[in-house]
Amino acid sequence: MKYVERHYRNRVKVKDLTTFHVSVKETDLWVSAEQELVKETEGIVHDLRFSLEGYIEMHPVFFTTLTPYPDDPYAPQIIREMIACSMSAGVGPMASVAGAIAQHVAYGLKDLSQQVIIENGGDIYMNLLRDVTVSIYAGTSPLSDRIGIKIPERMMPVGVCSSSGRIGHSLSMGNSDVVCVIAKSAPLADAAATALANMVKTKKELKRLSESAGQIEGVLGLVAIMDDEMTAWGDVELAAL
Repeated sequence: MKYVERHYRNRVKVKDLTTFHVSVKETDLWVSAEQELVKETEGIVHDLRFSLEGYIEMHPVFFTTLTPYPDDPYAPQIIREMIACSMSAGVGPMASVAGAIAQHVAYGLKDLSQQVIIENGGDIYMNLLRDVTVSIYAGTSPLSDRIGIKIPERMMPVGVCSSSGRIGHSLSMGNSDVVCVIAKSAPLADAAATALANMVKTKKELKRLSESAGQIEGVLGLVAIMDDEMTAWGDVELAAL
């Protein structure tokens, strides 16, 4: 897969943490932690990819299906979480892979860094001891990088994941600039963002998105943008940037 430079990372500012880049095959992470942990992060990613790639080799439908996959009690933990979260959102399990990897990398680093942010292609899992504001990148929309979501410390740890019909290489059946979902679980936020973004073909669906978000158990809030219009729902505090 061709590497796509993620220019938005140049605008990331994380006070009092060390930020570094880790890339293993298609997995491309931007990590902020209390110390530089490149080798440790690479080792965790290799282990996670080994589990994922091994399972996919034995169960190729897991990789290709766009609908929920049946639970497998013998699958690795990350696979079972992807299955459960994508089932809640009504999409295929690979819709949750970026969020799942981000969250499990954070789990692997928890004994080395109490605070951590893992960003995986626009999907974030974070655990901080303070409030933080996450900027919403929405491509060519005039609202892009002008709206942020304030994430309070009380909500940590939390996943903030995005899907777009216009940005990036991930499969989306919708036409929104971005749908950003907040949940305690990053794989759930990732799967829900995909499911909700798939629904947005026109601005009419954008305005109805809050009703659909409320039907996915575990989703705490969302912000969705299409051209010059935005909708927000749930436990979301917006900030002008």
